[in-house]
Amino acid sequence: MNRREFMHVMGIAAAGGMTLNAGSAFAAPSAGKMYDVPRFGNVHFLHFTDCHAQLLPIYFREPNVNLGIGEAIGRMPHLVGEKLLKQVGARPNTAEAYAFSYLDFEKAAQSYGKVGGFAHLATLVKRMKASRPGALLLDGGDTWQGSGTALWTNGQDMVDACLALGVDVMTAHWEMTLGDKRVKEIVEKDFKGKVDFVAQNIKTTDFGDQVFEPYVMKEMNGVQVAIIGQAFPYTPIANPRYMVPEWSFGIQDENMQKMVDEARGKGAKVVVVLSHNGMDVDIKMASRMRGIDAILGGHTHDGMPQPVVVSNAGGKTLVTNAGSNSKFLGVLDFDVRGGKIQDFRYRLMPVFSNFLPADKEMDALIKKIRAPYESKLNEKLAMTEGTLYRRGNFNGTFDQLIVDALIDMKGADLAFSPGFRWGTSLLPNSPILMEHLMDQTATTYSYSTLTEMTGATIKNVMEDVADNLFNPDPYYQQGGDMVRVGGMSYAIDPRAKMGSRIQDMRLNGNPIDAGKTYKVAGWAPVAEGASGEPVWEVVATWLRDKKTVAPRKLNTPRIIGMEGNPGIAI
Repeated sequence: MNRREFMHVMGIAAAGGMTLNAGSAFAAPSAGKMYDVPRFGNVHFLHFTDCHAQLLPIYFREPNVNLGIGEAIGRMPHLVGEKLLKQVGARPNTAEAYAFSYLDFEKAAQSYGKVGGFAHLATLVKRMKASRPGALLLDGGDTWQGSGTALWTNGQDMVDACLALGVDVMTAHWEMTLGDKRVKEIVEKDFKGKVDFVAQNIKTTDFGDQVFEPYVMKEMNGVQVAIIGQAFPYTPIANPRYMVPEWSFGIQDENMQKMVDEARGKGAKVVVVLSHNGMDVDIKMASRMRGIDAILGGHTHDGMPQPVVVSNAGGKTLVTNAGSNSKFLGVLDFDVRGGKIQDFRYRLMPVFSNFLPADKEMDALIKKIRAPYESKLNEKLAMTEGTLYRRGNFNGTFDQLIVDALIDMKGADLAFSPGFRWGTSLLPNSPILMEHLMDQTATTYSYSTLTEMTGATIKNVMEDVADNLFNPDPYYQQGGDMVRVGGMSYAIDPRAKMGSRIQDMRLNGNPIDAGKTYKVAGWAPVAEGASGEPVWEVVATWLRDKKTVAPRKLNTPRIIGMEGNPGIAI
């Protein structure tokens, strides 16, 4: 990286145009300064990802555990808390600290309010598009799933909202859990002539034909640009295979390079990849490909206030990730002259609902979408005395609530809850509404289960999930965070080899017996033919009976060998 590139990358640590040396603790940010991002250059991309069907503003606590392993140790996004703020030049007790870290979450939330919401995001999108003629809005996927209304409308609420938002190009992951026929219906009907749905790595399993367009070419201010789609490569593993039985996924580096070269051959002066790989996978991909100027990524929900600049045989590639829950809008500007990129600017702007007025048209649409479901969504199930959140490698308090409820309601010895990253947060002394529970559990296969497993099987399951998370090769990281465990304590060594990471499993203080059978509760099985009461009904019944939920004590594993790792603060 030359000096000019270095200075530009350091300059973008201004984290979305906010003043990083803000004054007093929890001072209200200036909306004018925060969202005053002057136009730069002549090629403009706006990017959001992983909104998980959150149409309204929400609270969202960032993780205090996001471990980096191998080459990822100490590298963004594997920094949390104060180490993260230091890396990006942000001060504690400021708006950017609230946006990008878990620090002082409750106090900051009360000061700055909720984040996201499509009506507020729409205001920001319109403002950025008005100052950037021809700007394209890119949706990184995980958009049609994650809420009660998305589930009950089969994704139509989010399709309508995204059309109103002005999405130009989209790729996918959780969209596939609506089933292949529903996805094709939306792409071929709702999106036809309006939104380009791109994915170079989704092909038919029989003949290897492209299911969707691999990329789209656009002309922006006289410059040819290409946007290549990269859907989540492990969809049939992380989610039920039977929902997309005739489609194959995968990373497909060879085909990606072919698409880059093809787009360049057609005259593209700027090539970006709209990806749902996850940050570490995107960084590795960037190191192996040539000719990609930027990867606008998703899946791992990392709010990246500055891109990682990756060197490769063709030069350098910017790799970014735009967080989740419609909490951020990424703005990438390129100055293209003489057929080449001369310079760039990047901002990741937090969407503070208190400081961005709601767009009236989008607000009206959201009210219309929600109207048939308001009474169901607003059912008060219980009160929480403590903060409820889901995020982090090993557990969250909302996950803990779910496994506690499953153990009680199913009469289980222990319980598993998937390591999903999506799900909103609640502040202490707040009502737990049915909407909040659906935010944690709404999938098309959220069956609750009770299964007899031997101790050996339990260990094998946990070893498999741990390898998905901590395999030192990002291309083998195939899922979300670690499975959440209730009722059983254990230790984990993330650096160990497959089969040796999970240690010292105990139930009520007694070692788990490999040959003994245990009753294990869970939910969201990926096997075809699974059935059971929806998990939200199980947990809702438990909450109604409790009425008040005490602060959850996290069943966090004993973590071995991570002392000094900047991705953990416990």
